[in-house]
Parts: sequence; structure tokens; C-alpha cells
Amino acid sequence: MTVDWNHFTPGSSLAGGLMLGLASALFILLNGRILGISGILGGLFPPRRGDAIWRISFLWGLFCAPWLVQWFDPARLTEPPRIDASTGMVIVAGLLVGLGTRYASGCTSGHGVCGLSRGSMRSMVATGLFMAAGFATVFLVQHVL
Repeated sequence: MTVDWNHFTPGSSLAGGLMLGLASALFILLNGRILGISGILGGLFPPRRGDAIWRISFLWGLFCAPWLVQWFDPARLTEPPRIDASTGMVIVAGLLVGLGTRYASGCTSGHGVCGLSRGSMRSMVATGLFMAAGFATVFLVQHVL
């Protein structure tokens, strides 16, 4: 394994982690809800009365954030991320992730950030399984396939 030292930015990573932690803490303190993207998206199907607007606003903010960053600071987004996979592979991977988050009753952000910080045993198991599946997938793709 090699690290791309030209693009490894520990300062930005730390700042992003701190912002995610603060956002998660504020979200649960102010709204009483877990900041998990799959749960927020899943709550739209079917939408409950009075519950859809904040979910759509949240997801719209996630979707628009890169454009806002590029608009205010174009030098930050110099090149798009490179994905070494076919469109079909990306679609299958996305569907598998979606299926996994429904089986796990949450996603990596919900379990890994919010659940672990609350000491949830279910989140500890789910996060461990997410990590094990990720390690196995990387091993298979790099060494077997």
C-alpha cells in the first residue's frame, strides 16, 4: 500500500472530522435525531407529514456543498475525484451499500459517529462489520480479482 503524500492533508481531515462531530452533536442536541444520511434519506420513503422538508433541505445541502465550495474558493476543487470503476460497477456498489445500510438500520455516519459516541452496542457491532467488509473487499479487489 502506498500513501499519496501529495494529496494527504491531515489538517483538512482533522478539520472535517471536527466539523462532522460538532454537526452530529448539535443535530442530536437540537433536534433529538441521529445524523445518519441513510436514515435521513430513508425517512422520505414514505414521507411523514411535517417531516419531509428538513430531510430534503439537509440532503439538498449535501448535494450543493461542492458547488458552493467551488463558487467561493475555486482553488480548493482543482480536479474531480477519479473512480477506477465502470458505471455499472458504481451502480451495483451503491445499491449494495444501500441494502447494507437498511439491514444495519443505519449507515457508517449514523453508527460510526453518532452510535459509537453514545456507546451503542448495536453501533459497535455494525461499525466493526462495516470495517471488516471494507477490509475484505479491498483484499479481494487487490489480490484475488
